Amino acid sequence: MTSIAPGQDRVRIIVGVDTHKHMHVAVAVDELGSRLGECHVRANREGYAQLEAWAASLGRPTVFGVEGTASYGVGLASWLRRSGYRLVEVNRGDRRSRRINGKTDTLDAEAAARSVLSGESTAVPKSADGTVEMIRQIKIARDTARKGRTSAIVTLKAVIVTVPAELREQLEGLTDKALIGRCAGLRPGPIATPTASAKHALRSLAKRWIALNAEIDDHDRILDELTRAHSPSLRDGFGIGADTAAEMLIVFGDNPDRVRSEAAFAKLCGACPIPASSGVTNRHRLSRAGHRHANAALYRAVIVRMRFHQPTIDYTRRRTTEGLSKRDIIRCLKRFLAREIYQRVMTDHRARLAHNTPKTPLS
Repeated sequence: MTSIAPGQDRVRIIVGVDTHKHMHVAVAVDELGSRLGECHVRANREGYAQLEAWAASLGRPTVFGVEGTASYGVGLASWLRRSGYRLVEVNRGDRRSRRINGKTDTLDAEAAARSVLSGESTAVPKSADGTVEMIRQIKIARDTARKGRTSAIVTLKAVIVTVPAELREQLEGLTDKALIGRCAGLRPGPIATPTASAKHALRSLAKRWIALNAEIDDHDRILDELTRAHSPSLRDGFGIGADTAAEMLIVFGDNPDRVRSEAAFAKLCGACPIPASSGVTNRHRLSRAGHRHANAALYRAVIVRMRFHQPTIDYTRRRTTEGLSKRDIIRCLKRFLAREIYQRVMTDHRARLAHNTPKTPLS
């Protein structure tokens, strides 16, 4: 008689988790779709251990479907990954389903489990534990600093419109940098007149712009170093600077093999061709889906190539003579660039794996 290993006959279960800032809700179902139970845990390491023990008490967890693996569920996803469980990223359910079935945290967790069970959700979440996670965090700080810098100079120019005429005439006609330097050097003195208060406001806005500009330069330096070290082949691409490379790497994550093909990467960036044909018309249109920041980065790189990259210039001329509009040409170029970026990133990824894999001594 064939013996059965301990635990081999345990029920295989799928666990869906609806994540929140302070509390996570989990529901387990078996492979036939039967609901086995629910669990509420705190969003901390003690709660993660409690969730893992609860799932093990019901059977043998085969996969965890987790919502928000890049936000509230990032800690749980990291815990489960280190524990060796298979992890699937689950998107929020559609509105039609929520209107029909209602919405609670428990229902959302159960929907996540059934989404994994049915094969609707298959995406592997980002690991968020390496250089790309560092790039993402620096990029957030840089982008918010840029918004603040833009807001500062826009506000400064708006204030100049309403300051006393004598001060306004001194500042009119200056370039942005000269204007910032002049306003930063203003000396308001005691705030006893509208002119003094205007000088105080302008100096404050100018100094804010200078401080944010220095902060942005610091972020750019760090991003340049990180992207060059992590993906040198990507940075060698024409028109791909630190900002564009950072956006592309953020889409891939620290585990780029989660992106199955260059076509999948193009779809993630919203650069895949969408059929828009009818009758005798055969054409494609731009995609409105995908990661919009990555799509914008592709667009900027394509515009640079259309101006300065001779092969791209030749391609643009040829396609223009064939009757394609500039919009369609840009769509095609974004798709080509997405393919090139995928190949460069995966080349660097394979090189890292080969370098980090320990070599076994010859026997």
